[in-house]
Amino acid sequence: MAPPLFNWGVKDTHRGTPVVVKMENPNWSMVELEGPEEEDLMIQTSPAGVSRDKGKGRGKNAKQLTWVLLLKAHRAAGCLTSLAPALWGLVSAVKRRVAAGKTDADTDGGRELENPTVKTRFYSCIKLFLWLSVFLLFFEVAAYFKGWHFGAARLQFEHFLWVPAFGVKDLFAWLYAGWVLVRVEYLAPPLQFLTNACIVLFLIQSMDRLVLCLGCFWIRFKKIKPVPKGGDAVDLESGESKSFSFFPMVLVQIPMCNEKEVYQQSIAAVCNLDWPKGKVLIQVLDDSDDPTTQLLIKEEVQKWQHEGANILYRHRVIRDGYKAGNLKSAMNCSYVKDYEFVAIFDADFQPTPDFLKKTVPHFKDNDELGLVQARWSFVNKDENLLTRLQNINLSFHFEVEQQVNGIFLNFFGFNGTAGVWRIKALEDSGGWLERTTVEDMDIAVRAHLHGWKFIFLNDVECQCELPESYEAYRKQQHRWHSGPMQLFRLCLPDVIRSKISVWKKFNMIFLFFLLRKLILPFYSFTLFCIILPMTMFVPEAELPAWVVCYIPAAMSFLNILPAPKAFPFIVPYLLFENTMSVTKFNAMISGLFQLGSAYEWVVTKKSGRSSEGDLVSLVEKGPKHQRGSSAPDLEEMKEELRKQEQKASKKKKKHNRIYMKELALAFLLLTASARSLLSAQGIHFYFLLFQGISFLLVGLDLIGEQVD
Repeated sequence: MAPPLFNWGVKDTHRGTPVVVKMENPNWSMVELEGPEEEDLMIQTSPAGVSRDKGKGRGKNAKQLTWVLLLKAHRAAGCLTSLAPALWGLVSAVKRRVAAGKTDADTDGGRELENPTVKTRFYSCIKLFLWLSVFLLFFEVAAYFKGWHFGAARLQFEHFLWVPAFGVKDLFAWLYAGWVLVRVEYLAPPLQFLTNACIVLFLIQSMDRLVLCLGCFWIRFKKIKPVPKGGDAVDLESGESKSFSFFPMVLVQIPMCNEKEVYQQSIAAVCNLDWPKGKVLIQVLDDSDDPTTQLLIKEEVQKWQHEGANILYRHRVIRDGYKAGNLKSAMNCSYVKDYEFVAIFDADFQPTPDFLKKTVPHFKDNDELGLVQARWSFVNKDENLLTRLQNINLSFHFEVEQQVNGIFLNFFGFNGTAGVWRIKALEDSGGWLERTTVEDMDIAVRAHLHGWKFIFLNDVECQCELPESYEAYRKQQHRWHSGPMQLFRLCLPDVIRSKISVWKKFNMIFLFFLLRKLILPFYSFTLFCIILPMTMFVPEAELPAWVVCYIPAAMSFLNILPAPKAFPFIVPYLLFENTMSVTKFNAMISGLFQLGSAYEWVVTKKSGRSSEGDLVSLVEKGPKHQRGSSAPDLEEMKEELRKQEQKASKKKKKHNRIYMKELALAFLLLTASARSLLSAQGIHFYFLLFQGISFLLVGLDLIGEQVD
């Protein structure tokens, strides 16, 4: 071993225990620190040695402090040396994006997420703001260097008389005086009015968020949770029940479409549900239009049929109505009348074997109960930054929104999967309808209007997968935010005419739809992406610092409480939520006014990362003869999938994309941040700067799954 870098008078003989600290950066050597000696651990009793021992101890403490400081210096130097490769990797990724030339204007399989006309108009408006802001920035910089700059509080109409006083009669002075006049008289008043309106909406939404959090704290403090009335409940900690006797007929449905990455895990998990085989029937509802995927799913179903599972395979040639049409078609089967409940799981969901024992007992002796919804958990929540940020959002949705609404209102939006419905409630509410892309929310609203109650089980989890690429997440969010606006237009008359209480009508119209589905994306985009940059160029319209910084930080803190391990990501979360507002706002407008492809269903892309680990766990838990017989089939399927992917890769390569709207907004915000420097607005500058960088990273698709 190489000699220590720093001896500092240390003796050659080591009487203590050596501690070897290895630096993470390979460019630095190893540093050997000497541990405590025996003399350090002995207590001196002689009075004469007190002063000597104190001095010696003080010297050793100084020496140890020096070693610690040197160690931290080495670590800091190692971090600094890693910055250059990281920066170079970032630049290389940007160069690859630009060289590939793949933008969000390109289509996937001949289909576009948005109507070209709507997309062009929205993008044109953003570009107009961008070019106008760039022009005004140069205009303001030129005026600033001429000394013509006034604070917004001191700028009054009499300042427009300063042109002759300066003695400057050139065209620039006349133009700038005219611009200030237009700014004060015509632009500032309406902009300030719009700003105040958005601030009011922002405060109302923040109060709603605070009330929800207080409700969640109250539930935790009082330890409130739904308890089955019949007593047949499984102990959630041990997973056992001594007197479980409630085994009604349950239909289990797995709707899927071209999801060859995850079909095995969901079928295997559902076939391992702990429920009498004569009391459960599994329907695999395959809407795939890929022949290979159809064959693989059908073989998987046949394999489980040979193992004794009561499972059926259904395939529709014409995919009318997307998921709603698939579920509606399955419910029209003649044998469905023999079943009392239906459990629904999407293709990437893996219920635990005791899922039905934890959910179905809540229906016993509770005839008003129509839905029991379980919480989602995510197998890939730590895969990348995008999945971590999604986990924060969805943890708040389930822990706070769904739980509070379920406990206090007995109503919430069905999440479309990991839930058990009473079939009578579905039939009484009109069944599945294909009129929107949020058929789950649609059936929940209609069931609530017919008097059915819902229960949310926060301590019953069902594993699933988060989208790992920004493209998949963007399409998912577009559907999730356009669908509620479609539904709001359609069901508003029914809500008004319904016989539910006035409070429930108010909750559904104002809180459930308007505040959380319309107002939230509206003010997020308008306030932080449009108004804030405009106030930099029209400083007479002011946006307070507490609106820009303090309230959003407090709301982000509340949002992140259900996922405490994600606290280091609170700033990226705040910035990313504002970045996603452009997609959510566009989707909300499309759904509200029936623009673009608001009625198109795009299946969220799955990566299949969860299937490997879960299949292994199922192998360990399940009977060996089942897994032994399925191993050869599994290998053959993987080999066939590999061949199909190789053929597909020759025709079409996977790319990260460049998102033009996000890039345009990035440059708009960065331009506004440069303008804020002239007004010395510190908080506004930093917010605009980091928000612009966030838009830039998302616009270059540098968040989420990366493709070489």
